Amino acid sequence: MASSDRLAGPPPPPAPPPLPPIPTRPAIRVPSASESYPPFSAPLLPPTDAQLERWLRRLGAFLAASGLSASTRMEVAFAASVLAVVGVALPAAAVALSPCHDDGVVCDDYEVELFEEFVMVSQAAAATVAVACVSRKMAMYGLRKFLFVDPELGMRIRFQKEYAARIEDFFRTLLWWILPCFAVKVTREIFRFSHMLHESTWRACIVFFASIISWMYLTTIVLSSSMLFNLVCNLQVIHFDDYGKVLEQDADPLVYMKEHLQLRHNLSKISHRFRMFLLLLFLSVTASQFAILYKTTAYKGPINFTNGGDIAVSSVVQVVGLVVCLHGAAKISHRAQNIVAIASRWHALATCSTDSTYGSTPNGSTHLATFPSQMFLRDYSESDLESLEGGSVNGGSHNSAQLTLYLSSYHKRESLVLYLLTNPGGITLYGWTVDRTFLNTILTVELTLVLFVLSQTIVSPASTSFSSYMSFR
Repeated sequence: MASSDRLAGPPPPPAPPPLPPIPTRPAIRVPSASESYPPFSAPLLPPTDAQLERWLRRLGAFLAASGLSASTRMEVAFAASVLAVVGVALPAAAVALSPCHDDGVVCDDYEVELFEEFVMVSQAAAATVAVACVSRKMAMYGLRKFLFVDPELGMRIRFQKEYAARIEDFFRTLLWWILPCFAVKVTREIFRFSHMLHESTWRACIVFFASIISWMYLTTIVLSSSMLFNLVCNLQVIHFDDYGKVLEQDADPLVYMKEHLQLRHNLSKISHRFRMFLLLLFLSVTASQFAILYKTTAYKGPINFTNGGDIAVSSVVQVVGLVVCLHGAAKISHRAQNIVAIASRWHALATCSTDSTYGSTPNGSTHLATFPSQMFLRDYSESDLESLEGGSVNGGSHNSAQLTLYLSSYHKRESLVLYLLTNPGGITLYGWTVDRTFLNTILTVELTLVLFVLSQTIVSPASTSFSSYMSFR
């Protein structure tokens, strides 16, 4: 038995363990036509970006409702129709339906038809200028590019909070200017309504509401267009303030020059887009003020708050709109001109300071030896520089390289200051820079006219108007 086992040989090796099953990928289930795909969730915007988008949407809706952002032909036709109906036809109907328009009725104490017609024409002219000029540019560029907050135009992410704050100030300032004028307008209409009530009740009601609605619409258009230009200027003021802070840092002067070229380019665009609007608004307001001044002085009848208060309110609204535009332009021009002083101070500190930090190279290297101040405050000729270089080579090449870098940095800063000095920038009106001197001149002329109108319509006859109203009661 043992011999047979030896002849059979060794036992066979055990069978290998079975291989693990190959994992199969689960089948992709294709949804049927009846099933709906899950909605795509876009990444959430940062809080500042969402806030800016919200205020831009509000501003766009407001401008569209006022007719200042008409882009298509249908929108332009609709805005022109609303302006013709609400801004022209409605106040004209109020003047026509007034009992003073009838023959044989004398009511100069509470309404002068000539004054009402002049107010209607002046307000309609200013509103037409605003709608025609602003809506055309809004249609060409859109709201973001119009305000220079488009990312393609160099919008900074860190400025979005400031952008939203300035747009919010736009609505707040507009409201604060409209409310006092609206209160004076309603008070004057109540005085006139009380005098017209005994003539015809339904006529008095129609004239009252038609005057309020048309005045509110035209005033909103005029002040909104002026505040919009002021908003564009205030948004650029943010960039100029930031440029003044960056200018005090240690960077390559070429970077500062490129940034300033972009800012001047934006100012030239703003000047080009708004120059016709500013010019026509100035001519319209000034012509209306002179016309009203002439008519009030030539009128021989009594002038009081009731029959001349509308002239005062209209004059104040138009002058305020013009002054708001000029103030925004003068503000940004002052910021642009102030950059020269900041750059000069930066250059003087970098040149005169004995600290090696101010003697750094354009690439930010601060490992420079401190040189005597008299060495750099004089102008060297080419021969002097060659002699200095020769002496440095003989004495030490390290100091020569440092001196060359320092002189190169000095000349770069000097060229930047000279460039800023000869190119200050600012809002221009056909070559005239709208600065504080220009603002003071225009403000003197316009305030002289409007204060004279106010003295003729509100200040002097206020007691007479109040006593006549009390006697009527």
